[in-house]
Amino acid sequence: MAHDAVQHDYHLVNPSPWPLVSSIAVMVMFVGAVMWMKGLFGMPEGTQWLFFAGLAGVLYSMVGWWGDVIKESRGGDHTPVVQLGLRYGMILFIASEIMFFVAFFWMFFEMALWNEHRTLSSIEEVRQAWSTWPPQGVETLNPWHLPFLNTVILLLSGTTVTWAHHAIQVGNRKEAKYGLFLTIALGVLFTAIQAYEYQHIIGHHLFFNEEAASSGLYGSIFFMATGFHGFHVLIGTLFLIVCLLRLLAGQFTPQKHFGFEAAAWYWHFVDVVWLFLFAFVYVAFGGTGGA
Repeated sequence: MAHDAVQHDYHLVNPSPWPLVSSIAVMVMFVGAVMWMKGLFGMPEGTQWLFFAGLAGVLYSMVGWWGDVIKESRGGDHTPVVQLGLRYGMILFIASEIMFFVAFFWMFFEMALWNEHRTLSSIEEVRQAWSTWPPQGVETLNPWHLPFLNTVILLLSGTTVTWAHHAIQVGNRKEAKYGLFLTIALGVLFTAIQAYEYQHIIGHHLFFNEEAASSGLYGSIFFMATGFHGFHVLIGTLFLIVCLLRLLAGQFTPQKHFGFEAAAWYWHFVDVVWLFLFAFVYVAFGGTGGA
């Protein structure tokens, strides 16, 4: 019947269980996290099973929900208007992630520039306050060792993901595979080096020791900012692994590959954030960096 034909370019999704399932799984996971850390509902502290049950539900929802999106795309439901909406959505998502890091940087700069002084009125007073940062007792990392190596690794990964993107655009699937594989390998290497760096900091008590007992927020901000970035690298690596699997399955074409394009955007965002972390947290406001 003519009046039943679709008269617009938008895709109205079919009824889906994933929003409800995801919400329940996230709630279970966070309640489980509280139970793990503090104990809850008569369960003692250290009870982990509820957290991992919720995490399994979240992962299951992710696979099912995003799998449906891929099926919709391959079924022809992603019209040019829908694709534009997906691009806007990814841009807004990255913008929201940027604001997370703005908050972390804001706090770090606040502590580094003013420290415990809140009535500074001249550049000289700011300089003197800055000279007491990092707080006494904190042994900072040498930014030109592991942090610089990780900077080179991420910058190199930005070139390889761009290589893969260009190869997909021109239909060269062989080079796209090479570029994606190298990007994933570099992401895994970055994560391994950062884990080793954390082990070094914790094992040698660089930020948390008796001399640094009054170090304030330095260690907390350092681990929050770099750790949150490391989490983004992990998520980005998984994102690229999924893209590699889809590429091997022949699901990307020069005309239609937004799934990979979104992953590339996300990876470049991760690269840029790390440049700010390296420049300010490790170098400019990181102290002498003797460790």
